[in-house]
Amino acid sequence: MDLNLTGARVIVTAGANGIGRAIVEGFLAEGARVATCDIDEAGLASLPEAVFRTRVDVSDKAALGAFMDAAAAQLGGIDCLVNNAGIAGPTGRIEELDLAEVEQCLAICLTSQFLTTARAVPHLRASDNASIVNVSSLAGRLGFRQRSPYAAAKWGVIGLTKSMAIELGPDAIRVNALLPGLVAGERQRRVLEARAQAQGISFEEAERDAFSRTSIKQYVTPEQLADQVLYLASPRGATISGQALSVCGDTGMLG
Repeated sequence: MDLNLTGARVIVTAGANGIGRAIVEGFLAEGARVATCDIDEAGLASLPEAVFRTRVDVSDKAALGAFMDAAAAQLGGIDCLVNNAGIAGPTGRIEELDLAEVEQCLAICLTSQFLTTARAVPHLRASDNASIVNVSSLAGRLGFRQRSPYAAAKWGVIGLTKSMAIELGPDAIRVNALLPGLVAGERQRRVLEARAQAQGISFEEAERDAFSRTSIKQYVTPEQLADQVLYLASPRGATISGQALSVCGDTGMLG
């Protein structure tokens, strides 16, 4: 299927690894021009030379703003913004959580999306195929025991997505949220390890418990998530906006 993304100008936050890297590589395969940022310098260096890349901590407002401006200038505009940056945040009962870790989780998972969107909108208004995809989580629909900062941030992403879809629709800018479930990779392993430790069970028990709540008993791959993003960003997704789209194997509840 030709998604008609040749020459599209795309910014992806946190594109050095995992879901973000799969999204970057997916857009490159479709002929798009891509800019990304990340804190992983080695991961950034290993990206194809065609990618404009900068080391940025998205909780640093000034650095994030400078990256967005530089990326838009390098690409000659913006057709698609993918807000992918996020961290797992602390695991534990709410009365035990460290406030600094809570605030960091909110800053990276939610506030950064406000900041990038605000910078991107003037450029997106000039595009004839403008879209934003905000990476939320199934935790943004179901909640997540002992992961309240992460779940709160990801619920906030859905609220931001819906509000921006309403606000930016008259400018022909569509805005959607992607809700991954259990995603293959090191980040999901660390989440399950933290859950196992918090609950006093083995990793294998935590994994079995997680999959007991899904209809399809397998991890979602980063490439499957990238495919969804590419479709939403393409002209074929021209009338899809304001949606929270789950790619989760039909998960009914998180632990």
